[in-house]
Amino acid sequence: MRIATWNVNSLKARLEKLVWWVERTNPDVLLLQETKCTDAGAPREALFSLGYELAHHGSGGRNGVAIASRTPLTAIETNFGEPLAPRTATASDDDPLAEARIVAATTAGLRAVSVYAPNGRVVGTAPYFAKLDWYERLSRWLEATPKETPLVLGGDFNVAPTDDDVWDARACHGGTHVSEPERAAFRRLLAWGLVDAYRRHHPERERYTWWDYRAGDFHRNVGMRIDHLLVAPAVAERSVFAEIDREARKGRPTPSDHAPLVVDLDTSGRPFDAGWSGAEERIAARRQSARK
Repeated sequence: MRIATWNVNSLKARLEKLVWWVERTNPDVLLLQETKCTDAGAPREALFSLGYELAHHGSGGRNGVAIASRTPLTAIETNFGEPLAPRTATASDDDPLAEARIVAATTAGLRAVSVYAPNGRVVGTAPYFAKLDWYERLSRWLEATPKETPLVLGGDFNVAPTDDDVWDARACHGGTHVSEPERAAFRRLLAWGLVDAYRRHHPERERYTWWDYRAGDFHRNVGMRIDHLLVAPAVAERSVFAEIDREARKGRPTPSDHAPLVVDLDTSGRPFDAGWSGAEERIAARRQSARK
């Protein structure tokens, strides 16, 4: 079974890219974030034509999460099982509990959860503290989940867990995504028992899932690993392969600024070249040239 997560940065805008990627990698369960769709406007027919049932939670704007699966989706739960909070007059990511940021469903013997954590914007601001509040709510929801649940919690966490997950720790320190309170919130998820499925297979540095569109950051590999698949221990033991598909961040139509992350359980899925070998050679050559 192949499970994937991808912040598509607009499901409708990236639909052609999504179709290309599904045909390329054939995931069985696909967690999507930043769909930017309402529930009524989600492209269910397009996903159905690809063989997927879709559970979507969104109200338009910058948020929205979804689960696409080749097997039926049951026990669908949104927003921690509670109604969205009333939206205030403040900036949208000051009140993340009023936004569509989490959807869960049972499929293929797993409890799959797609999350899109708040960005946080600037350390010490209202959006930053709202992000920490959202993580506190996520942790309480997780801690109420039975330990034996075959859980897959995936998505855009907007946290780089360690300095190995950013291009330059010195340049990043002092900013969001790497602050100690954010990293502590992420570690609390691991303390429940979740396993970073990608790190289980890839200890190497400089493998990222997000690169800014600006200043050639992607080509210079100036990125962060902020998209994750966290899995229950029993699910981790079943994992046989994990990869970040760097190739999906390239080319036309315009890609998302995030790359998809794949984890295979039990047997390996359809082979694909993620593009890291060639990238590492080019990045090393650029760095060598910059030193001269």
